[in-house]
Amino acid sequence: MSLFAMGFLLVILQPSTGQFPKACANMQSLLRKECCPPWDGDGSPCGELSSRGSCQNILLSQAPLGPQFPFSGVDDREDWPSVFYNRTCKCEGNFMGFNCGECKFGFSGPNCTERQLRTRRNIFQLTTSEKDKFLAYLNLAKNTPSQDYVIATGTYTQMSNGSNPMFRNINVYDLFVWMHYYASRDTLLGGSNVWRDIDFAHEAPGFLPWHRVFLLMWEREIQKITGDENFTIPYWDWRDAEDCVVCTDEYMGGRHPTNPNLLSPASFFSSWQVICTRSEEYNSQQALCNATSEGPILRNPGNNDKSRTPRLPSSAEVEFCLSLTQYESGSMDKMANYSFRNTLEGFADPQTAISNISQSGLHNALHIYMNGSMSQVQGSANDPIFVLHHAFVD
Repeated sequence: MSLFAMGFLLVILQPSTGQFPKACANMQSLLRKECCPPWDGDGSPCGELSSRGSCQNILLSQAPLGPQFPFSGVDDREDWPSVFYNRTCKCEGNFMGFNCGECKFGFSGPNCTERQLRTRRNIFQLTTSEKDKFLAYLNLAKNTPSQDYVIATGTYTQMSNGSNPMFRNINVYDLFVWMHYYASRDTLLGGSNVWRDIDFAHEAPGFLPWHRVFLLMWEREIQKITGDENFTIPYWDWRDAEDCVVCTDEYMGGRHPTNPNLLSPASFFSSWQVICTRSEEYNSQQALCNATSEGPILRNPGNNDKSRTPRLPSSAEVEFCLSLTQYESGSMDKMANYSFRNTLEGFADPQTAISNISQSGLHNALHIYMNGSMSQVQGSANDPIFVLHHAFVD
């Protein structure tokens, strides 16, 4: 598991994972290519006066790129975040965040020295009041503007290399939907040219550490808007499930009585609007998703292509995956054999660990089984089942 540990460290040391701090979404910061906002506690950049951090040149990996992406200098996500900022806050000790104003995950207290253990729980082991609170928190996040982050509505080139900032506000829930879209979107090459065989959050060693930090940040933002520092995302243990047991109005929304592709009107999730689901439209316009509402959540669990995903994963398949001793192997992509990551992600057979991209196992199986918003990679986080699913995968 050494590759996983290394990948996780590389991710948590990055000042940004796809989000844009509101304090740096302006022409001055973009032209200076610097994102070192002041910490409110002492008013100094990165809390330097309080020894929380300092403004430093970013440190980029010197490892060569794999053959899967035969370009250089065409995608804003390459060597993130250097296209936008080459100086950011480097936080010390247990401090983290874009201005070193927060504690690293697992720590709390005024000086971030208090170790804090939080436990994620099976959603079916929550009391009714705990479950209702979780659902209410999700709805609050969907209706609360993010105080700290904005999204980019244009590429760096479309922003005239920083002199024409293109950002907009977004609610806390959709911030993470957009981040998942942004990490997995296609590369726009100009004109009508698009490179689809790229994904900065899937199909490679970073799949697990990227989603781990993603969930931790999601929990952190909900903790901030609710004031509930003990909040954790519950998980759905889908091993051996014969159907979508969380797809009821009591939990994540039942089936609409007349349209099997929609959610029951008795669930408040039925009124949610999705974003970032029209990848071909964005590609044809050479544009980014700007978080415009695109319709209701779609979900039709179990009515998926059975030749690709005949059923939900079994306990035996999970145990086989956990028995694999190599985190990554070979090509380190969806063609990797005997790779724990590739088997868990679902591109390798969960009984042999041999790559089989015509089938969808484990993690991928759940996405395909949901047969709707969850089944499209870029917009999959629109469905709140996403967080239950990925908490279990994590």
